[in-house]
Amino acid sequence: MTYPSTFDPNTLRENKDRINRLTPDTQPQWGKMSVAQMLAHLNVAYDMETGALPVKYNWLTRLLLKTVVKRGVVGPKPYPRNSRTAPQFLITDERDFAREKARLIANLERVATAGERAYEGKENVSFGPMTAREWSVMYQKHLDHHLTQFGV
Repeated sequence: MTYPSTFDPNTLRENKDRINRLTPDTQPQWGKMSVAQMLAHLNVAYDMETGALPVKYNWLTRLLLKTVVKRGVVGPKPYPRNSRTAPQFLITDERDFAREKARLIANLERVATAGERAYEGKENVSFGPMTAREWSVMYQKHLDHHLTQFGV
């Protein structure tokens, strides 16, 4: 599957339109997260990128992430339903829908505004240096997976 560029203004608009179709009562088509938890879950990747959520890995975990996990995250295959997630992405407490939605939209806008040049060769805490295309696929693939999970 080919994913549209998260840096493209048209993609940003389409993503925001999909997010704005969510309501606090939107139910998942699969999985256990509430819609507010899903939005918070999506925000984790952006918090890791900015350092708002500091993450440290030992050398073995980092090696596995770079050599095995990265391919699945930035590759073309969609995520399977009900796939396992890393512990820092697990959201088990209730979250505020409006707050998480606003944070997600702000994160999408920040990345799109920064543009491809800001992400080319940028270090990812889990995967090391990545191309702008890899950053885009990582963000867009994850977003699309969960928005589809909630039917938007």
